[in-house]
Amino acid sequence: MKITCLGEAGSRQKAKCLLTPAHSYFAMPPNKKTRRPFIDFDLRQLEIFCKVVELKSFSKAAEAVFLAQASVSERISTLEAMIGTRLLDRLGRTVLPTAAGRRLYALAIELLEMKRAACLEMEDFLGLKKGEVEMGGSTIPGEYILPKIIGRFHEKYPGISVNMSVGDSRQIESRVVEGSLELGVIGYKSTNNRIEQFRLWEDELVVAVPKGHALYGRSRIPGEELPGWPFIIREPGSGTFRMFKQHLERGLGMDVTGFHVVASLGSSTAVKEAIKAGLGISILSIHAIEAEVNEGILKPLRIKGLPMKRYFYLVHDKRRTLSPLAQALKKFLLEWHQP
Repeated sequence: MKITCLGEAGSRQKAKCLLTPAHSYFAMPPNKKTRRPFIDFDLRQLEIFCKVVELKSFSKAAEAVFLAQASVSERISTLEAMIGTRLLDRLGRTVLPTAAGRRLYALAIELLEMKRAACLEMEDFLGLKKGEVEMGGSTIPGEYILPKIIGRFHEKYPGISVNMSVGDSRQIESRVVEGSLELGVIGYKSTNNRIEQFRLWEDELVVAVPKGHALYGRSRIPGEELPGWPFIIREPGSGTFRMFKQHLERGLGMDVTGFHVVASLGSSTAVKEAIKAGLGISILSIHAIEAEVNEGILKPLRIKGLPMKRYFYLVHDKRRTLSPLAQALKKFLLEWHQP
């Protein structure tokens, strides 16, 4: 499909946009003296332009649309020359839209969503249940909960493949908003107004200590004792770290900055290995240490007077229509019992 815009220079009349086949558009302005070239771009151009705006980078956009960076730059230059104004400001390595670029981006998003919705509606009408779903999970659900659930989902829908990405909660939320993931499961309730979210399963955060540690024989620990022990934390983007920090501040009036932090690690697996190596103790999801607890390698302790419960949330971008495949996975996740 091509999008052809016709306008009159110096006229207050709004430009008229005609949706026409790519090979058959002809139009003449009423006044030949004020005629200007057609503004004529296709949906692929708009997709590339939107990716550059969203990722603020030609190189990242090129990777996202599977083109060479030079090809992306050429297409954007062609688009700017066709429209007759600069759409993007190149500020070093960062690319930002101009006023005209922001306006085109808003219109392009609507058009691309219309195209995507039409494709999805036809797939749904034809009953297609074969293809791939791009999904993300924060560390705990991504490594310890979702693999089992996806296995059950595949038994029900053998034609649907789920491509799972694992990262911290903030990374997964960002990728959902950017559009590279249709669905995500994160460890906190999002505050982004673009996010549609649904509460899934309950989780509990516990203090994990290794076998042989002075605290191993106990089941609870006063919160005021925690800063006295070498402590391992997750990275700031982690849902586990974020929820632990909130519980400390609201429940005990404490801050993790007062702890004896010996390491900040990027995954629950790395934290577990550090605990087992004797580096320190840490806060982990009960799901993350289930196997080690059963084997007696680690011991979960509760903090006195501070129950640390949280929920995992299923998230997707409310601006985008979910594919029938993602809709099926979403429904399956919402109906799945507490793991």
